[in-house]
Amino acid sequence: MRPSHVLLAVLVAAVWGVNFVVIEIGLGHFPPLLFSALRFLAAAVPAVFLVGRPKVAWKWIVGVGLALGVAKFGLLFVGMDAGMPAGLSSLVLQIQAVFTALFAFLLLGERPARVRLVGMAVALAGIGVAAVDEGASGPLGAFALVVAAAACWGVSNVLTRRAAPADALNFMVWVSTVPVLPLLALSLLLEGPSRDLEALGALDLSGAGALLYVAWGATVFGFGAWGWLLRRHPASTVAPFSLLVPVFGMSSAALFLGEPVSPLRWCAAALLVGGVALASFGGRGRRTGRGEEPGAGTGGTGSEAKGPGDAANRPAGRGRLPTGREITSTGAPTGPGTGPAGGRQAVPPSR
Repeated sequence: MRPSHVLLAVLVAAVWGVNFVVIEIGLGHFPPLLFSALRFLAAAVPAVFLVGRPKVAWKWIVGVGLALGVAKFGLLFVGMDAGMPAGLSSLVLQIQAVFTALFAFLLLGERPARVRLVGMAVALAGIGVAAVDEGASGPLGAFALVVAAAACWGVSNVLTRRAAPADALNFMVWVSTVPVLPLLALSLLLEGPSRDLEALGALDLSGAGALLYVAWGATVFGFGAWGWLLRRHPASTVAPFSLLVPVFGMSSAALFLGEPVSPLRWCAAALLVGGVALASFGGRGRRTGRGEEPGAGTGGTGSEAKGPGDAANRPAGRGRLPTGREITSTGAPTGPGTGPAGGRQAVPPSR
């Protein structure tokens, strides 16, 4: 990669890491479910009028929209609002790599290789250490909500894998339209119309800035820049930069929010990031023969969930996309012919 491209990849990881701090700020202005709904509304409009018609079946758009937008982000925002620290949230969410591998095994018949099983065990050990640390200083219920958010992210990864969108930007923009109304309805039901109206009426520059950052910075810019890099470089070259997200998340939370980073938390970070690295970039797994359909686009091991995965070409075959395309860690196809001008394109880690 050119130095400028390396800097761009690091910048995207920094934007996604700092996003957790901005979410924390935004939660001081909005109820969590309303904030999540407004985030997707701002990300979808006006982009939805510029990307053209959906290019995959609506069942996949709705499924991913509900799993990722309503469940994952709804639980994340509620968990952070209930006391889960921003830096720790950026770290704990990475356990989605383990959930993705588990669901891919159960639903798609993807059996991870031994090195990836070791990586998942190490990542789970990191979650255990983080839980011990949080149990000594914060609410375990909020911690559990963020773990549940990671599980929902795993479900959305598997659904995206089955959808195999050739145009990831088009797919994610349309996915962003799905959560808006369900999240608004949940907010009115659980948070109350008076609280929502009060938050909207008291909107100031700080709240608007937080909303625009999570919608346009973390979603539109982050996704666009990541896709631009993937069209020019193998996914296996770009993907490791996503492991910097919790590093930036924990560091920025300590710097801007004064969140303490205990030795136990650094230990948890080392275990989790190291485990996810093994799970994401270790040896290839194999299929068990379940859940395969011709052209279903479910290549990979299912554990490559921490960002776009390995870009080595695989032969086309049962359960894989034709023309040499493969599925990255988050489910989007990559390889020759999948992006503009035959470049690579993949769905980035959701932030």
